[in-house]
Amino acid sequence: MNNSNFTNELQWTPEAKTKLKKIPYFVRTQARQRIEELAREAEQEIVTAEIVEQARLEFGQ
Repeated sequence: MNNSNFTNELQWTPEAKTKLKKIPYFVRTQARQRIEELAREAEQEIVTAEIVEQARLEFGQ
């Protein structure tokens, strides 16, 4: 795999950012990491509200 085009930075849609802000601040960092992990597992370069929702369901919220 050619990693020269791979970036660790993911783009977030405005809707996804809004959903992230609704997560309690004390778990937001861990949630963001898991959300981005889910996006990468799905080979997505953009974090969408659907991915945030998927993570929310996984966390049982």
